[in-house]
Amino acid sequence: MSDTKTMNMIEAINSALDIMLDRDPDVVLMGEDIGYFGGVFRATAGLQAKHGKTRVFDTPISECGIIGAGVGMAAYGLRPVPEIQFADYIYPGLDQLVSEAARLRYRSAGDFICPMTVRSPFGGGIFGGQTHSQSPESLFTHVCGIKTVVPSNPYDAKGLLIAAIEDNDPVIFFEPKRIYNGPFSGYYDRPVEPWSKHAASAVPEGYYRIELGKAGVAREGEALTILTYGTMVHVVQMVVAEMGIDADILDLRTLLPLDVEAIEQSVKKTGRCLVVHEATRTSGFGAELAALVQERCFYHLEAPVERVTGFDTPYPHSLEWAYFPGPVRIASAIEKIMKD
Repeated sequence: MSDTKTMNMIEAINSALDIMLDRDPDVVLMGEDIGYFGGVFRATAGLQAKHGKTRVFDTPISECGIIGAGVGMAAYGLRPVPEIQFADYIYPGLDQLVSEAARLRYRSAGDFICPMTVRSPFGGGIFGGQTHSQSPESLFTHVCGIKTVVPSNPYDAKGLLIAAIEDNDPVIFFEPKRIYNGPFSGYYDRPVEPWSKHAASAVPEGYYRIELGKAGVAREGEALTILTYGTMVHVVQMVVAEMGIDADILDLRTLLPLDVEAIEQSVKKTGRCLVVHEATRTSGFGAELAALVQERCFYHLEAPVERVTGFDTPYPHSLEWAYFPGPVRIASAIEKIMKD
């Protein structure tokens, strides 16, 4: 593996895209303002100047058109990496993703594939309000044929993105924008910690990949299993540290395919399970996780599976931190599950 460099998540994503543009002439990047401007979060900064306007190019403001063009490119043999500027705007492209991208291999009996990776910032914590804070990951985990990935740190972001671009199936790559520049403890009123103080900011400058479908262990413990991903990995780590709970924290990383084996092993070891995610509660991915744990680990459970999630409302602007599943709600759930 090559020498490492301290990177935040934006820089790690940029590095992954740069490497794949170099390695594979079929890789193309497309999206609103990703070319000359380098993207609203600067994740594609400098890539058009280096690789040219036919490899990194701006598109009209039409998510349906962006995804539709990407499906055609993928079927033709390219490896497009469209960016949807905010996950909240992915819905106009939903039919293209569900009815075309996800089904292409199946309905062509393998004659065509759709090696397309759709990048999109998602989640709240930046006062983006209802139109810039949504977490729609569960919609895509419901669709057969699409893989869904959510990194929680720069090292994983680069390795997982490279693996996603190399994958022959469509991948939705959600990037937690609240942690682009540093991990988030959940305490919005505390100073922001930069990634440079975090071990996962040491990112190899060259090529490496992290296999999709393998969970990471954010913390090893014996008393409680916490299943989470994205921004919430850092929030639960802070809560566990403050409470002194010996928790086993699994960073799922890939929601589909899901590392069921790692989940099962952890819950059977600890006997207790807490699921934490930022998305709304009803039909959120946490419901699937809770059902899976109940089905596979029922006789090992010492207490009911608990969930801490967002609420079943649009993401509020003025009540951002009441909606966000922060330290108070997570600590309360841990206290409950440890008493049961």
